[in-house]
Amino acid sequence: MASRTSSWTLLLVALALSLTGCRCGDDSGTGDARQGFRPQETEVDFGRALEGSLTRRQVTLLATGRASLTVTASVGAPFSVASAEVTVPGSGTTVVEVDFLAANGPAEGTLTLTGAGRTETVRLTGLGVRPLTCVPSSPCHESSFDLATGTCIERALEDGATCIPTSRCVVNGRCESGACVGSPRTCDDDNPCTVDACSPSQGCVTAPVVCPTPSNRCKVGVCDRDEGCQEVDAEDFIPCGPGDCKSARLCFNGSCDEFATPDGIVCAPATACRGEGTCQDGECERPDAGELEAEFSQQLGGEPVGAPALLVQDGALFSSVCDEDAGCRLVSFTQSGLLRFESPYPDGGARTLLAASDAGVVVAAPEGLESYAPRTPGARQWEASWTSLGAPSDAGPWLGHVEAGQVALTAAGDVVAHVAWGPVPEDGGAVAVPESTRWVWLAGGEDAGTVLRAGPVEAWRGEARLALDAEEAAFRYTVDGRLERADFEPDGGSLLISELADGGVPGGSASLAVAGGTLFVGTRAFVSTDGGAPVTVDWDAGSRTLTPLAEPALLSSAGNPGYVFARSCSRTDGLPCAPDEERTVLRAVDSTTGLVAWEVDALPFEEVPGSFHDATLIEGDAVGVLADAERTDGRQVWLQFFARGKKVEMCALPGRPTRVAGSTFSGGRLLVVLERDGVWRVEAYGMGGIQASPFGWPQRHGSPSGVRREAR
Repeated sequence: MASRTSSWTLLLVALALSLTGCRCGDDSGTGDARQGFRPQETEVDFGRALEGSLTRRQVTLLATGRASLTVTASVGAPFSVASAEVTVPGSGTTVVEVDFLAANGPAEGTLTLTGAGRTETVRLTGLGVRPLTCVPSSPCHESSFDLATGTCIERALEDGATCIPTSRCVVNGRCESGACVGSPRTCDDDNPCTVDACSPSQGCVTAPVVCPTPSNRCKVGVCDRDEGCQEVDAEDFIPCGPGDCKSARLCFNGSCDEFATPDGIVCAPATACRGEGTCQDGECERPDAGELEAEFSQQLGGEPVGAPALLVQDGALFSSVCDEDAGCRLVSFTQSGLLRFESPYPDGGARTLLAASDAGVVVAAPEGLESYAPRTPGARQWEASWTSLGAPSDAGPWLGHVEAGQVALTAAGDVVAHVAWGPVPEDGGAVAVPESTRWVWLAGGEDAGTVLRAGPVEAWRGEARLALDAEEAAFRYTVDGRLERADFEPDGGSLLISELADGGVPGGSASLAVAGGTLFVGTRAFVSTDGGAPVTVDWDAGSRTLTPLAEPALLSSAGNPGYVFARSCSRTDGLPCAPDEERTVLRAVDSTTGLVAWEVDALPFEEVPGSFHDATLIEGDAVGVLADAERTDGRQVWLQFFARGKKVEMCALPGRPTRVAGSTFSGGRLLVVLERDGVWRVEAYGMGGIQASPFGWPQRHGSPSGVRREAR
């Protein structure tokens, strides 16, 4: 009975609910309506927009109930909403306006919508595009950035549109078929004493009329606006002919007359070690030459090894030194003498400098060729062993042989070398005479130190010298008389070696210079870089014995003249000259005939013994020479200048250096490595405005960096 009653009770409750409706979850104030919303979009893409521009999009909100509600909207930069709150009408829609402030590049954000106790999100994306700077190709075109393609689009202006001509010699510019045309600018200033013209970049320009030069040196041509060019008297007392400190030909009242030279007239310019000379009582009096003043004198930190003792590359100085405490190392100084770095050699052994470029400082090492970085800390960059350069790998220990004159560097830093080797002597000493030799061409940039090309291994033919011309063709001369040129094989790793000079150049010394298409070979002959018959140098000294010095042999930039040094003594009986009988002379030789143009004693004093050290070509067809003289109070070193067979100046270095290891000329400075009071130093001296020649073959190894390449 109880069970039946319970069933009836449940049935009545269900019936009541079905008739009255369930009100669960309804707001008490909305009657029988419900609240809710949802965004119509789940993602909004703003697309491409110019950087800095504002783009607006709408997000539609749909009501999911019959009652209206308030929705708050929020978003982070670079997006923003126009209104933080919106009302969604019951059963209706509304929009949320969202802005995108474009930057450069893609952007992402999230729009957050909150209302009626729920939160919805919409993903936002956009791409900011930085416009290109669009420059029209001509005045009659305009160019604008196209956002869709990301490129500049150009179009021609309509005919008749005004434009600014590219030439300032055209005025009243207008466009015709995409070209800016106009009328010629008139530049005539109606002055017969000016030459009028129009420059496309400057517009009207004028220059004074150059009147004809009168035949009378005491007349000058001037232009008068009314009369045109006229001859008038030159300024009184200007030189009109030769003169010295006794008399001079000067202009006076339009005539060239001779006058006694007044005292105080400058008769000689100032130099690095003395003031200007002036005329006094009919003579050119010059103050006594003083000693040069060192721009810097820096301790080298050890004894220099080999020759050259100093290289200069891009203002930096390099020397290879050894001492008992610090071992052997590469030392570098700034152009003002400050220490840049000291780079110890890996095994502490000695190296000798060969050449330097921006790619590295190349040295000869016991095991082969090495390169060291020219910048701090000067670490070793690569090593090329004698075996990799061609020495046998299965015939016991070998020693290599290479000198500074046998290595040249290309502008890219590649290394062209004449290498040689021989077996280690039983006493363990150096190789006296190598057995084999070879041309090699090493990479200086990528894969630095690897052999790019090589010639065949050949029997040793004697000492050799390399040189590169301005086009970087390589030349080699060996003292057996052979002169060769090396070119690249088009599709291989070999060098194409061809002989130059009909019959070779026999009897020459280890010397080679190149400039202006001319080779100065072995101090014995001049040969064209294209080959042909040599022009032999005339070494007939008549009543003297002349022995040419192998180096330096110098060549002017045009290939003429050549300059060479020789030891000279008065003996003609075939016996060797004693040291106190010898002098050193400088000769200028015509490369087209081989004849001597002039000769001069190259030592500081004609009656005092001395030694020649080095030389360079000087701008203005002069030669700078470093030599010393044995004075009663010790050895003194002198910088001298020679031109057209005369010594024009000599300046002493200060003090009494014990030894000179080497020197180089760089720009307007002499740099020298010498020993003073048992200490090795590197010193710099200004040359009083005189500049070493930057062209041709200006010094022993072609340049201060020793690259043995024609300078241009």
